[in-house]
Amino acid sequence: MRHFGHIPATARKELFHKEPCEFDAGSPARMLAAALGATLYSPATRPRLADDVLKQAARGVVSMVLCLEDSIDDAEVQDAEENLVRQFADLDARGAEVPLLFIRVREAGQIPDLVRRLGTSVRLLSGFVLPKFTQERGGAFLEALVEAETESGSRLFAMPVLESPELLHLETRSETLKGIASTVGAYRERVLALRLGVTDFCSAYGLRRSPDMTAYDVQIVANVIADVVNVLGRADGTGFTITGPVWEYFRLQERMFKPQLRRSPFLEVRAEKLRTALIEHDLDGLLLEIELDRANGLLGKTCIHPSHVLPVHALSVVSHEEFSDAQDILRPERGGGGVMRSAYTNKMNEVKPHRAWAERTLQRAEVFGVAREDVGFVELLTAGLAG
Repeated sequence: MRHFGHIPATARKELFHKEPCEFDAGSPARMLAAALGATLYSPATRPRLADDVLKQAARGVVSMVLCLEDSIDDAEVQDAEENLVRQFADLDARGAEVPLLFIRVREAGQIPDLVRRLGTSVRLLSGFVLPKFTQERGGAFLEALVEAETESGSRLFAMPVLESPELLHLETRSETLKGIASTVGAYRERVLALRLGVTDFCSAYGLRRSPDMTAYDVQIVANVIADVVNVLGRADGTGFTITGPVWEYFRLQERMFKPQLRRSPFLEVRAEKLRTALIEHDLDGLLLEIELDRANGLLGKTCIHPSHVLPVHALSVVSHEEFSDAQDILRPERGGGGVMRSAYTNKMNEVKPHRAWAERTLQRAEVFGVAREDVGFVELLTAGLAG
């Protein structure tokens, strides 16, 4: 699979200076963590789940979570598990290419049990999403994952969700983060990414952000995101990929092509100018939040509606200017440091302070591609929808 792989090859050549690479479930973990993109959640109770998975794959989705937790009623869990087993068998029988598939469980014991019940179709499973992850709960989840991986012979990844009240509350946050860091550090090779449960954070205080506000406008949430990145998202080799929070709003009829949208967020001055430029559009909050996710050290996003996927992917493509800067910074002859004017002659590139940014940018360029010099968000979004 590849990002924008659902659009014709001729269209990709017109859009990309450097096309997104191909990858699959067996690719290196570092690549998969960067490539997750918009991870689309779906309740495990859906009766035609196999059809849904293939439909979304054909529309450019590369990662999905099939949920046994908060998206379904407590009384539905047993039926949902049985449905998952049937749907995986259906997908396996069809032999079609599927996205990276993860199951969000409730309890640790579900992991080895489900892997056994999936039988040979477990080969389609990339791992499990672990809810309300803390040091106390996390150890049992990760031990269960190792047990299931050993028994099945399949590589399985974990994606812990950071959403517990202990993480939100100021008096317990520091110790909770230290405990989480210790736990995921001990299982580093199996932790693909960490996910943020911002809806649960808001719930603890009876909050819900409006569609014209981002998670970063809710200060109590923004503070937690900052602390999570501070402890768990460092660029010194100890950090993990941390994904952006869910965007809750959508419309049944998207108004993607209004003439005012014919400007690219890549060309705006960021923040307020981006907000002003897009304020009349249904997706202005989502687009701004995606930009702010990346500015705050997050990559990818939890999505609960298919209409959110392409905006996340389009804004994840590396601009030609970013790529040019990153390449300049990482040239071998720059190893000793120094400062140079960018090729676009609009900024200073300082080799040592900007090196980690450049490395992350080239990693993103590998999986999402590099846009041509005259191609921006709108062109990528339009092509993705037409594909």
